[in-house]
Amino acid sequence: MLFFKKNKDDSDNKNLVKIAALLIHAARIDENFSEIEKKIIKKSILEFGASSDDLEIIMKKAKEIEENSNQILDFTKEVKSFDNEDKIKIIETLWKIIYSNNEADMFETNLMRRLGGLLYIDNKTIADIKEKIKKDNSL
Repeated sequence: MLFFKKNKDDSDNKNLVKIAALLIHAARIDENFSEIEKKIIKKSILEFGASSDDLEIIMKKAKEIEENSNQILDFTKEVKSFDNEDKIKIIETLWKIIYSNNEADMFETNLMRRLGGLLYIDNKTIADIKEKIKKDNSL
């Protein structure tokens, strides 16, 4: 069971905003924030436990945070304390965003390398998730 499904309260929405900001950052890093990426982000935030009613507010706050931040530490501070299952889901979503256009540029791969360290996810796990997402996208 994911962290956000357990006890729904205001801090959950704050965490969802941070996750959404991180996902938006990944989507914008190649300077092409597509509709496909927005759909992936919204779907993931709902899967993490956001209500449909809160989704647009979460997205708006996340965009503001992402636009006003100059480092990914602002998004990862809380995320690194999540359980492994939640962090893996976030990594999967990040790779889905990156490969939504069927390629990863050097900025996106560098972001993922840095996030692995910041979220305490080993390189093999990151690479395995990447290959799974690439394979799923090619079907």
